[in-house]
Amino acid sequence: MEISGTGFRAAVQGKNLELSLGYSHPVVFPIPDGIKITCERPTAIKVEGVDKRLVGQVASEIRSFRLPEPYKGKGVRYTNEQIRRKEGKKK
Repeated sequence: MEISGTGFRAAVQGKNLELSLGYSHPVVFPIPDGIKITCERPTAIKVEGVDKRLVGQVASEIRSFRLPEPYKGKGVRYTNEQIRRKEGKKK
């Protein structure tokens, strides 16, 4: 998964994933048993596990904290996901 946006980043703190997503507070996500989450870069999250359904569920929950918005593309998205961009206001 990738995070795009100014100041958006992620870090693993023990058994929690701490996300800075532009809110006034950091979002803390407890990592469930059977899932391994690593942050290779501050803007890249890797979710691994044996149970495919649980991995998909965890990735979906992380993405739901800040969905990618259609104008600038900011937010949490899957690595291979294409975001449909909208055109802004016309002058």
